[in-house]
Amino acid sequence: MANHKSSLKRIRQTESRRLRNRYYAKTARNAVRNLRKMTDKTEAAAALLKVTAMLDRLASKNTISKNKASNLKSKLALHVNKLG
Repeated sequence: MANHKSSLKRIRQTESRRLRNRYYAKTARNAVRNLRKMTDKTEAAAALLKVTAMLDRLASKNTISKNKASNLKSKLALHVNKLG
């Protein structure tokens, strides 16, 4: 067990951040999964804007790495462009 007040606070902060990051990362994964399932190009293009913003937000807060966000955005854009 931690002995210092500051380390106890750090433990509390870390846990709350971990849960928050987990929630937003899972939400983004579900959004990406749903976008990949889409077959309508106009609907997918609208969803791509939202998912891209979500991934950028996660990358800026270091919940996911910038490279992972970039790779996902690139693959999703290719998917949307291939739709007829």
